[in-house]
Amino acid sequence: MAAIFSKKNAAGELTGLPRHIAIILDGNGRWAKKRGLPRTAGHVEGSENFRRIATYCKNIGVEYLTVYAFSTENWKRPPEEVGAIMKLLGKYLHEAVDTMAKDHIRMKILGDVSALSPELRSLVDKTEKISQGYDGFQANICLNYGGRDEIIRAASRWAQDAAEGKVSGELTEEIFSSYLYSAGIPDPDLLIRPGGEQRISNFLLWQCAYSEFYYTDTLWPDFTPNDLDKAIEVYRSRDRRFGGVKNP
Repeated sequence: MAAIFSKKNAAGELTGLPRHIAIILDGNGRWAKKRGLPRTAGHVEGSENFRRIATYCKNIGVEYLTVYAFSTENWKRPPEEVGAIMKLLGKYLHEAVDTMAKDHIRMKILGDVSALSPELRSLVDKTEKISQGYDGFQANICLNYGGRDEIIRAASRWAQDAAEGKVSGELTEEIFSSYLYSAGIPDPDLLIRPGGEQRISNFLLWQCAYSEFYYTDTLWPDFTPNDLDKAIEVYRSRDRRFGGVKNP
């Protein structure tokens, strides 16, 4: 199905594709439980699936993929599960450092990295430095991220700058967006949530104001490029008016 997404118009621009896709990586634990495996096995498979889906997005021409990997609330999970997730992240970032230059992939971590280990913070810095040298596809991983926390953080930073005279004038949406973790990244066109739940779970609350939502019962480790194609087909059928009216 990917071929239908690679069509170009007279100007040479891709048609039908969302520029930015966001995905809530839900269902790893349930995937493992269904197979009699520990929850950590589900996170391993989910991590590998992120790699597959990110590669597919890059290949069909999506510009940005943002995934919800670990929320500010996920610290409440059992310590062994949190530790396993952090270990997986370290493994993935190590591999990313080795392959980003070869594949010309940009990567950005969105969230409060101050709570991470020094090793992970160092790897985050390396991936972002490598990313500065490339254009094209960018993968964003939301880690220790919460939408409300992001908004409060942005408001506090702007208020501090205003008090110190670093900014002046009216606060606009554009200015406020520049204080978010996602500064410089276009808002998601399509938000996908596998796993059967139908809620946003504190994910990109500001950025998803006009995103199209797509829900599926498929658990994240089972979510395939074909499932992504189906989501994009639904997205292409939507009438996006952004609060306005077409052909009034």
